[in-house]
Amino acid sequence: MEKKLNCILLIDDNADDNSYNQIIIEKMNIADNVHVAEDGLEALKFLSENNQEPPELILLDINMPKMNGWEFLEAYKSLNDNKDVAKNVVVLATTLTPEDSRKAAAIPGVSILNTKPLTAEMMNDILQKRLPEAGNKTGDDPDMDSRPGSK
Repeated sequence: MEKKLNCILLIDDNADDNSYNQIIIEKMNIADNVHVAEDGLEALKFLSENNQEPPELILLDINMPKMNGWEFLEAYKSLNDNKDVAKNVVVLATTLTPEDSRKAAAIPGVSILNTKPLTAEMMNDILQKRLPEAGNKTGDDPDMDSRPGSK
């Protein structure tokens, strides 16, 4: 049986994107818990207040108020005193600029950059590249249409 993730953390200031991403994750049945933070500060608060292992996967938006995605990554590294904490961070952004690509390349572990919206196909790709023990989760489910707004 394929391993289910304990926790996925969504960091995005767009409530619609968060709701949509939660639906994809729940339909795929890949995580026991999905926590939503609306900006980097809220995410850091969640991560520092909980005496638990860090989430196995973090889906991170870049352009957010209060603390953007890049600032979050720097603070997250400091919080964990671990330079490799970004290994399971996936950047999901509405648009990705060449500057975003350069910044991501400079952070060890942040090599997956995707544009929104999240799809089941995209999530399977993320799981295969970052967390192969989680495996392919969409299977042959005819209700798992990966197009936005299709269900």
